[in-house]
Amino acid sequence: MVSLLPGIRASVSALDGERTRLEVITQNIANANTTRGLDGKPYQRQSVVFESYLQQASGIATPNATPEVRVAGIVKDSRPPQMVFNPHHPDADASGMVAMPNINIHEEMADMIVASRAYEANLAVVKNSRSMALQTLSIGKR
Repeated sequence: MVSLLPGIRASVSALDGERTRLEVITQNIANANTTRGLDGKPYQRQSVVFESYLQQASGIATPNATPEVRVAGIVKDSRPPQMVFNPHHPDADASGMVAMPNINIHEEMADMIVASRAYEANLAVVKNSRSMALQTLSIGKR
């Protein structure tokens, strides 16, 4: 069987991955000032880890299968919290230092721009694949 939309599964899986990445970035930005989480510690920045998944390896694809992108997991950043002097903060220690999440808003915004552009590029691939498939089908109608 010939697929009219080659590569669309890979683009759709990449769209899902980038959506997850954008959600994690948004969570990082929202918690940039969270000094105490459920565990009593400052929020730790998170990032998405991607992996390539070849359907042929699972035995469900043809020999010319296109690899897909999958989210392998969401990992916490190992950077220590940033210590800020603020003796009036409720989470300040005896010396007036507060452990703040080590989140750089500029870094998060740059990551968000990259994820948005990757999402847009994969969406363009899906749209172009659809357009080419419709043109291919219209050839048979003539």
